[in-house]
Amino acid sequence: MAKNMSKSRLAIALSGLKGFYEPKVRQEQYLMDSEIGASVLWNACLFGDIEGKVITDLGCGTGMLGIGALLLGANRVIFVDSDEKALETAKNNVSKVESEGYSLGKSEFICKDIGKLELKADVVLQNPPFGTKMRHNDIFFLEKALKTAPVAYSFHKSETKAFLERFSAKINAKITHVWAFKFPLKATFSFHRRKIHRINVSCFRFEQK
Repeated sequence: MAKNMSKSRLAIALSGLKGFYEPKVRQEQYLMDSEIGASVLWNACLFGDIEGKVITDLGCGTGMLGIGALLLGANRVIFVDSDEKALETAKNNVSKVESEGYSLGKSEFICKDIGKLELKADVVLQNPPFGTKMRHNDIFFLEKALKTAPVAYSFHKSETKAFLERFSAKINAKITHVWAFKFPLKATFSFHRRKIHRINVSCFRFEQK
């Protein structure tokens, strides 16, 4: 684990990252809560899934999960997103963190649809679309994650746990751990009526059998 890094310090560092410049509804681009991101990353680090590893942040958005992994000692993080502007923000966020004096591992940025992606990594971290706008988009991301790495941390609606268990069994994987959160979705688009809407979301740790 990176020297002098604590879970609270990690959350503070992540809270200073820039969000989406022009969030897209269809891609369900919502900024992750920094406390939730730090909590999951800290657990992943305790499981030995971060330090010294090659990590892919799949559908990275503005890069919070991948940057958190770098802060916790990942050797290399590959940031992948099909949105050029989001990826540019992720690059700027990496530079911002480095300018604050943090020593980070290597970063790589790939602008590509994940359907066309062929990568190998030790671990995938992802906060995919929940499939609200494009049905089963979250499952498409999960399948790609487990083709990319033997271990994946992936956020999904808590209510889909039983489905995820059945799906992962079909692709020769299993859920090893689940962390449940009240995920805050801040008002981002014009049709939102509440400043913050909380939904039940869990981060699932998947592992290939």
